[in-house]
Amino acid sequence: MSRVLQYAALLAYLVFLGFPLVWLLSTALKTPQEMAALDPAWIPREPTTANFAAAFGEQDLIGAGLRSLVVALASAVLTVAVALPAAYALARYRGVLKRIALGWVLVSQVFPFILIIIPLFMVMRELGLVNTLAGLVLVHVTFTLPFALWMLQGYVRSVPRELEEAAAVDGAGRMRAIVKVVAPLLAPGVVATLLFAFISSWNEFLFALVVLKDPDVMTLPLTLVRFTGPEGVARLGPLAAASLMATIPSLVFFAIIQRRLRSGLMAGAVKG
Repeated sequence: MSRVLQYAALLAYLVFLGFPLVWLLSTALKTPQEMAALDPAWIPREPTTANFAAAFGEQDLIGAGLRSLVVALASAVLTVAVALPAAYALARYRGVLKRIALGWVLVSQVFPFILIIIPLFMVMRELGLVNTLAGLVLVHVTFTLPFALWMLQGYVRSVPRELEEAAAVDGAGRMRAIVKVVAPLLAPGVVATLLFAFISSWNEFLFALVVLKDPDVMTLPLTLVRFTGPEGVARLGPLAAASLMATIPSLVFFAIIQRRLRSGLMAGAVKG
C-alpha cells in the first residue's frame, strides 16, 4: 500500500510540474476564437500553427534565442571558472577571510536587488557596458557567483583531504594534486553549478531590462514582453507559442546533463 501511495504522489508531482508546459502547448495551438471561449478545452478542437508563424514573423525569436544562449553559456562558464578556485580556498583553509567571504555569500542572497538597479545602471553607463551583451554577462556573473560559490565549496568539502595527502606522499605538488585528484571528483558538482548558472542567466529579466535597450541586442525574455500591447493586453496565442519555444533550450540542456546533475546534487549534500 505504501508503494502505491508513493507512486501516486510521484504521479501527482509530475502532473503539477508538467501542467504549465501542457497548457502552453494547448494555448499555442488554439485559434483566437477558442481562446476567447468561456469553456476552455484542454485539446484544441481545430489545432493551428498560425500562432507559431505569427510569433516568428513578428519578432526575431531566433536571434534573441541565440543571444540568450551566448549570454547564458558565457555567464555559466565564467561563473564556474571564478567560483571553483575560490570554493577550494573556502573549503580547505581557515581564517578571518573565510568567515568574511561566507558572510558576504549569505548577505548577498537576502539583499533585495531592486535597491541597486539605479547605481548598477550608472556604473554600467560609466564603463560603457550599457546596451551590450558583455555588460549583461558581467552582471549575471556577479549576481550568480555567491550561490555558485556556496554550492561548489560544499562539493569540495565532500572530497576527503586524505586523497590530497596521499598524492603529496607520492610526490605530487598541490596544483598537480588538485588537477589530477580533486578536479575529476568535482565534475558532478561542476555540472550542477553550470546548470544552475545557465538557467539563472537564461531566465533572467530584470537586469536585462536595465542593461539592454536596443531591440537588436535584446535577449529572449525581453523579446517575449513585446507580445504585450501598449494597453497591457497580451496576445496569448503568439506569446504562448514563443514561450514554449523559449523553454526548449533549457529542457534540452537539462536532459543532456541530468545524470551528472543528479550525482552532483547527491555529492554536494554529503557535507557543506
